[in-house]
Amino acid sequence: MPRSHLNAGFIAAATFAIAACSQAPAEPAALTSGVWTVDSEASELSYVSIKQGEIAEANTFESVTGTVTAEGSATIEIDLASVSTGVDIRDERMRDIFFAVANNPIATVSAQVDPAAFEALGVGESLDTTLDGTLSLTGVEAPFQADVSVTRAGADRVIAVTDKPVILDAGRFELGDELAQLQELAGLESITPAVPVTFSIAFER
Repeated sequence: MPRSHLNAGFIAAATFAIAACSQAPAEPAALTSGVWTVDSEASELSYVSIKQGEIAEANTFESVTGTVTAEGSATIEIDLASVSTGVDIRDERMRDIFFAVANNPIATVSAQVDPAAFEALGVGESLDTTLDGTLSLTGVEAPFQADVSVTRAGADRVIAVTDKPVILDAGRFELGDELAQLQELAGLESITPAVPVTFSIAFER
């Protein structure tokens, strides 16, 4: 084969390879595409119980599930029986007396997210937003607001983290009597009804 043909073939192959390498990687699918599901093992919901006005105890729920639809309808379910305070008798009292899980096994958070606000969020980018939601707990519903940072951790992974604690009041959910029972059983002078709540919820699709 003539040298000129070899050179022409080499140049063509090299040009094709360079062109292929220079192509931009495919953009991940928009966040509004498909249903997002809570990754329970990578998610955490915690609250702080304040006793005697100065003793703070961090507690968690070990089972959190839920979904966010492509239209932005979010539903998070908290298994109240999964409460973990680090002390067995305290767990039992929280389950049986405070939450009465036999009749109220699940707390539900509902919210409507604006999909357009997150449409252009690229991998590694974050967006701060205020979430307006409703918490249904022991048969009582109450609205709340949460300042949340949403990060797109991967093409199919999003993490929502509270920027600051959400303060929930036991009295608003008609749990004053149950709180008084816990206080009496523990021999405490006070348990603060206002409870700071934080969460880090991972979603995948």
